[in-house]
Amino acid sequence: MDHQANLETLPSVCPLDCPDTCSLNVQVQDGTIVSVKGSKANPYTDGVICNKVARTYPDFIHGDARLTHPLKRVGPRGSGQFERISWEEALTGIHTAFSAAIAKHGPETILPFNYSGPHGELAGGSMDRRFFYHMGALMLNRGPLCGAVRGGAYSSLFGNAPGMPPEQVVHSDLVLVWGNNVTVSNLHLTSLLKKMRAKAGKLIIIDPRRIKIAEHCDMHIQIRPNTDVVFAMGLAAELERRDALDHGFIGKWVEGFDAYMAQARKYDIPQIEKICGITAEEIHAVVEMMIAAKNMACSFGNGIERGRSGGSGLRAGMALPALTGHHGRLGAGVIAKSGIATPKNQARLHGNHLTKPGTRVINIVDLGNALQDQTADTPITAAMIYNHNPVATHPDQSNLIKGLMRDDLFLAGCDIAMTDSMALCDVILPASSHFEHDDVFGAYGQNYLQRAAPVIPQVGESLPNTEIFRRLAAQFGYDDAIFKADDRQLMDDAINSDHPQLNGLKGSEIPLDQAIEMKASDGEDMIMCKNVIPATSSGKIELFCQDYEDRFGFGVPRYDPVKQSLPFTLISPSSDKRTNATFGGCAPSQGLEIVEMHPDDAAARGLSDGEKIMIYNDLGKVALKLKITNATRKGVLYSPKGTWRATSETGLTVNALIPADVRTDIEDGACYHETFVDVTPC
Repeated sequence: MDHQANLETLPSVCPLDCPDTCSLNVQVQDGTIVSVKGSKANPYTDGVICNKVARTYPDFIHGDARLTHPLKRVGPRGSGQFERISWEEALTGIHTAFSAAIAKHGPETILPFNYSGPHGELAGGSMDRRFFYHMGALMLNRGPLCGAVRGGAYSSLFGNAPGMPPEQVVHSDLVLVWGNNVTVSNLHLTSLLKKMRAKAGKLIIIDPRRIKIAEHCDMHIQIRPNTDVVFAMGLAAELERRDALDHGFIGKWVEGFDAYMAQARKYDIPQIEKICGITAEEIHAVVEMMIAAKNMACSFGNGIERGRSGGSGLRAGMALPALTGHHGRLGAGVIAKSGIATPKNQARLHGNHLTKPGTRVINIVDLGNALQDQTADTPITAAMIYNHNPVATHPDQSNLIKGLMRDDLFLAGCDIAMTDSMALCDVILPASSHFEHDDVFGAYGQNYLQRAAPVIPQVGESLPNTEIFRRLAAQFGYDDAIFKADDRQLMDDAINSDHPQLNGLKGSEIPLDQAIEMKASDGEDMIMCKNVIPATSSGKIELFCQDYEDRFGFGVPRYDPVKQSLPFTLISPSSDKRTNATFGGCAPSQGLEIVEMHPDDAAARGLSDGEKIMIYNDLGKVALKLKITNATRKGVLYSPKGTWRATSETGLTVNALIPADVRTDIEDGACYHETFVDVTPC
């Protein structure tokens, strides 16, 4: 028999929470995914994908953890005891429970508990938003969990204007990669940086850990976690002292210079050395490279936003190109938010007109407490978890689990696989993966628009998110046309077809085998302060933000440290085995997760490489496997995020050690890296 006879290769797009949004070639045989590889449809991703997608996706789609039928809990919550039920019984059960809760407390008792599992426009937020908006359910401010601080920092300077596309980095002669582990979570920037260096460009990595790309750079600044604002503002002050600021550019394009520099001058080189844990020689070397640069670009990851002063660190770092005149030409600027150029119409797709004025909004980071608050005017008594694995991703994990374990809370769930969060639900609906439905994909880290169609049939009885919420809407009697729109209509709703690069092409008509590049209004490459104008009230890059002054007291960035209560700072950046918590139940993530420790710290405690240790603080304790390496600083521990509860004998992950009550300076975000711990042998 010819086993290759039924093998076909079909185009798709990666939907994971990653800035790159790769184009894919999926090999399918007899309705089963055999392999997932990169395709060249998207010039930016250019046929390359990360190992975690290539090695894990087939098992994620077809493995034992895949949810294929609706389930009902038949044992104690968290026991893992479920039985198969029909879709009719599942939808009726959710309708009955939600309706009873609404009758008693009103619609704001219902919590739509979602975040950003899939990044397709339809799966990520379309019919579900229409359903819950029309219901009048509680609303979530989701950004503070991740992304809002970085996004807010960028917008405070540039407004809603697209930044420098990453492909332009080949025109740079100096690049600062700051808090961004590109080989793990921004892979395609790596090859462009190699091309930049091949043309004699310089690369500076600023990161508390010696990440892989730091082994192939011109300078690695191994900064103390959460001190980025001091370094960035100190650089600005030193550049001013050397008369290296571009006052011509500042006069034309920058607002708030005086207020900003008044704060920056407070951070001199001795202070940078003391606070950031780096040397004067390193500081001077960075300044000299900046002065010599003709086209400097900066790439900032989400790592910076995970500290109390994270917003300030990002704002101060993003201000450096403006202060030195590195905008207005190819290869100069801030590599961020180029996806803003994609002509999305989320207001239309989500049905924003359906929202009820005055509906209560809760910060997603507060949900551990909110789920247990019985004194609220409207307590949360029913919820639906979808596009999210909160147990594996939220800070103060134990408190969140306590809230979800309430006997009087009805929990519906919807996911592709059985996760730690689904295991707590009363009714589970099986969701189709993006390989099984239509969708369109913008990106937040590049400027290409793509579409994907199903490459395999829906697995088991699973359904796309859009169809699940159509059926729920029908169950609740929501019969307006907006709740009956098919996926083709939703794709058209998602994208404004009158954009110059689309020329009337609808979302549902985007070719499957190509990615459409978004450019500036003149059809040329997007360049800030040339054919892209800052979308701020002044039309300039704003270094003082009145909104942040009014809401948070941070009109300009400043350092606002958290007192360290235990010997070690634990940081938990991206994993090379998972994208956030996705794939956390697959084979590469099984067993003890590692924790990295500096050799001097290990020696002082008599610890050996490879042994199991317990990391703890007042919030909990977690078992991890020790890896001794000088890749991390003394006093800093590193353990990758996104593990599931089964990896530790305590039933908890490092998220259990992360406080939920410490917040960022702007946007009230989670401070994952203000986590202080101690260690002991197991």
